[in-house]
Amino acid sequence: MPDHEQTSVPESAREALRADCTNCFALCCVALTLTASSDFAIDKEAGRPCPNLQGDFRCGIHTRLRPAGFSGCTVYECFGAGQKVSQDTYGGRDWRSSPDIAAQMFEVFPVMRQLHELLWYLTEALTLPAARPLHAEIRRALEATERHTSRPAVDLAGLDVAAHRERIAGLLRRISEQVRATAPRRKKRNHRGADLMGARLRGADLRGADLRGACLIAADLTGADLRLADLIGADFRDADLSGADLTGSLFLTQPQINAAKGDAKTALPALLSRPAHWTAQGPSAGRVRPGPGREPAPERPLPGLT
Repeated sequence: MPDHEQTSVPESAREALRADCTNCFALCCVALTLTASSDFAIDKEAGRPCPNLQGDFRCGIHTRLRPAGFSGCTVYECFGAGQKVSQDTYGGRDWRSSPDIAAQMFEVFPVMRQLHELLWYLTEALTLPAARPLHAEIRRALEATERHTSRPAVDLAGLDVAAHRERIAGLLRRISEQVRATAPRRKKRNHRGADLMGARLRGADLRGADLRGACLIAADLTGADLRLADLIGADFRDADLSGADLTGSLFLTQPQINAAKGDAKTALPALLSRPAHWTAQGPSAGRVRPGPGREPAPERPLPGLT
């Protein structure tokens, strides 16, 4: 099989790693902390429901989150952790009707979210032909992570998720090196953790670049070529991706795309959706994931992977 062809992964595996808010009890709207800023209009401590949360676990300002000062809610993704905790870990019991489980549920949710983000990266890695020599190891890591997600609530609450994350991080770095080695030799720049805030990178050839954890806030990436670039943990808030090519980029997630600006010419990986606020700025040619009536809270890169 040529290296540009991908190994197939069942779509059901991907769907389980996408938020299904209709089967979640708004855990992100309660379990997480909000800090008054340009992303959130209020301060809210973890464990207290957002004042915009309704009795049916939906957001009362879902259609106007950005103008209402809650743009941070629109760039969050739980990778399916919300419905996993709500329906599997707790068997459909919610924190309102069963207040005795509330504190533990709110503690379990962030752990599950980290595990599900790791599952997203590992599942993506199995689609990369260039990483085929590592596929057996990737599958073992995937199975180990899935076993953690099936643990009882008490075990999840006490799980040393940082240690597990560190083990996966080393594998993801090796996968990145294996795949990026197929990029043009002269293009494989190392910008890991670089401060590129506001950088002028219009039309830049960044094929195979290491941009792990790079700060690209408000960077001009118009027309940039980011194929085969490692983008894990890169901060794209307000970065301009208009006309950029992100197809074939590594470990890019929906929250990163949601935080950026783009247009109909921005080329995205097939599994990611064109954000609704891009549509508002102009014509859109990509999939727009329909809103569930409520959106999660703030997004931060998963620590330890960059």
